Amino acid sequence: MHRSLSDSKTLSTFLYEETPDQSPTFHRVSHHQLPRRSLDTVLSRNSWCNKTVLSPKSSPLLTPSPKSSWSFSPPCTPSCSPLIHHCISSLHRDGNIHSVVVSKGLVLTGSSSACIRAWRPLTSCEWGFIQASSGEVRAMLAHGDLVFTSHKDRRIRVWNIESCTTKFSPSKVTTLPKPSPLKFLTSKCRGSPHKDIISCMAYNHVDGILYTGSWDKTVKAWRLSDRRCTDSFLAHGDNINDMVVNRDGNLFTCSSDGLVKMWSQVRGETFHTLTMTLSFLPFPTYALALHEAPESRESLLYSGSSDGCLNLWERKLSGGYSHVGSIHAHRFAVLCLTILNDMVISGSADSTIKIWKRGHGKTHHCLAVLDGHRGPVKCLSACIETGVGEKGFLVFSASLDHTFKVWRVKVLPEQKETQLFICDSDSMNDGKIVWEESPVLSPTWVKKVQLGRLTVSN
Repeated sequence: MHRSLSDSKTLSTFLYEETPDQSPTFHRVSHHQLPRRSLDTVLSRNSWCNKTVLSPKSSPLLTPSPKSSWSFSPPCTPSCSPLIHHCISSLHRDGNIHSVVVSKGLVLTGSSSACIRAWRPLTSCEWGFIQASSGEVRAMLAHGDLVFTSHKDRRIRVWNIESCTTKFSPSKVTTLPKPSPLKFLTSKCRGSPHKDIISCMAYNHVDGILYTGSWDKTVKAWRLSDRRCTDSFLAHGDNINDMVVNRDGNLFTCSSDGLVKMWSQVRGETFHTLTMTLSFLPFPTYALALHEAPESRESLLYSGSSDGCLNLWERKLSGGYSHVGSIHAHRFAVLCLTILNDMVISGSADSTIKIWKRGHGKTHHCLAVLDGHRGPVKCLSACIETGVGEKGFLVFSASLDHTFKVWRVKVLPEQKETQLFICDSDSMNDGKIVWEESPVLSPTWVKKVQLGRLTVSN
């Protein structure tokens, strides 16, 4: 009998059993220069191959790294594909990258090497880095000139990158909570740190409140004006994995307990109250993303869960949210989400990235499948590509295969969209779903996930 999920190892624990990579920097690898043996090197360094070196010849599921030529996706004739894409850079050897954000024309990555690195999006050359003395960088958030980073010591650093035009040398604004020589002052006035990893952050810029969510199941609210913790509350029954804030100031949190919750700050007070609980199926939920139309009150909340589905929640006139559909998005868990205009981009434990376009009536079309990674895709970010005549954007992805990739996606004009992937909440279990086999996954790791011997975690 297989072990229960509660007794099983997390995916991150399974991966960290290997000897950590000690190399201090990334190396830029152009795909046309990538030797064939590099796949064996990557596989031999990842314990999701169960310590076994697998070559491309040993399994039909393994293929060499993709070349940098443009690819139509989904696989179909060029005349019916609305997007073409290719991977323009693949950077590696910085351990697991836990967070990726885009700010002020730079891409920032935080990793287990305790470095915050800045990259030029197109050239992928390093613009500079910060060596954090407080340990690995678990979560990052950018707003305007401010960048928030959480670290192994369970504290948050706030950086100002306004002056980083010629060199990446941000100034540290503060640390939350700020260490104090008087223990009672730290705990009562300024707030105490989380008791476990800070896994996510969200910023309410109107009220100047930074929210942090942790694996200790709590949420803390930090007021930046006086750098104090104004509220701390038990939010979930398991790890908090992601959070977002809408324009009304409501906070959404998701957890491994399978629930998405909506919280509101009580008017005139600093504490928060649970407004509503959004639950559909009891699967661990790892990612949230929010689309809010600037010209209307339309608001759609997306949640990605361990069953590979994206659930959609629509804002009602009353201010609450109701479940309006589910997208069978991936073969394994959806680990990260990001939104760019009318595009929703999802990254999964099946090693693929999918780009979806919102249509009318809450329909979503899968426009592209980016499949260059060799392990679970842990974090994503995206931005519009500037300075080009054609419409396009850039996608940045990091995986537990220790690689960070930059993808250029070009939108073809006047192309007919194909492949509809959506169902309503009443038809989730009406029929079987046929998944395509991934060409990039380790067969050993796939088998372990299918048998329920692993759970996906940060």
